[in-house]
Amino acid sequence: MSRQFETLQLGSLELFCLTAKHGGFTAAAKATGLTAAAVSRSIARLEARLGVRLFMRTTRQVRLTDAGQRYYGQCQHALEQLVEAEREITGEQTAPAGVLRLSLPTSYGHYRVLPLLPAFTRQYPAIELDLHLSNRNIDFTDEGFDLAVRGRTPPDSGLVARKLEDAELVVVAAPDYVRRQGEPRTLDDLFQHECIQFMLPSTGQPVPWLLRHEGRIIEHAPPGRLRCADDILGPVTLARAGAGVLQTYRFLIEEDLREGRLVELFSNYAGASRPFSLLYPASRHMPLRVRVLIDFLLLHLVR
Repeated sequence: MSRQFETLQLGSLELFCLTAKHGGFTAAAKATGLTAAAVSRSIARLEARLGVRLFMRTTRQVRLTDAGQRYYGQCQHALEQLVEAEREITGEQTAPAGVLRLSLPTSYGHYRVLPLLPAFTRQYPAIELDLHLSNRNIDFTDEGFDLAVRGRTPPDSGLVARKLEDAELVVVAAPDYVRRQGEPRTLDDLFQHECIQFMLPSTGQPVPWLLRHEGRIIEHAPPGRLRCADDILGPVTLARAGAGVLQTYRFLIEEDLREGRLVELFSNYAGASRPFSLLYPASRHMPLRVRVLIDFLLLHLVR
């Protein structure tokens, strides 16, 4: 097998990642004891070898291009794997350490995972967490993520899915809305109401409501003029303000129900749920920092 990388090229990859992480040649130079000019020349050689511009350079800032952003995610992941391999082979991996990238949906992130993480960082002070809150499906390889939580498992046979919970769905509205418009009791009644919609990022279509009736799950698409994309907490805010009827996760509005800001409707159609799962690439070699976060989340979230 012929060599694909020279020592200087591997060093350029490290300098590239440091520049991307710290946001400039000067900061990367300080972190390595080199001059900013030396860092800049090294990255210029890397760009020449690839035939791709990795950074946009101005007099004020240095920022990654789109190609540079993709390359950074993969290079960072590869360099971290090299470090982990050295620690494992030399027996030095006695404590979890390093950067761990975790992607979370906004709802589950805010209400389930983020409140747990201070305890995790106290337990593992050498682990750095890069958190990404978004409702889109991420690409583990291109974007360099270690773990993700999703409400729908992407059709990728290379991913391991560990179920965290079946999150109960509930139909709610503000008391003021119910006083003005009446309480819907059947599926046909919903066509006379304003039903708040959340648009699925992957399709751009409204997420259908799931209802349990007489032992079976019904998928229903009620009408509505109010549609929210990206942030699933937006429909909850609209419902609190009396804008219409909403189906959402019970864990998002438990306090609203207790405090009377929202009331539960459709109790005869209750009991449907959607699963949330922890996803990660199937791999024989898993860094210790990833293993301990998987164990931590499963311990605290599996219901």
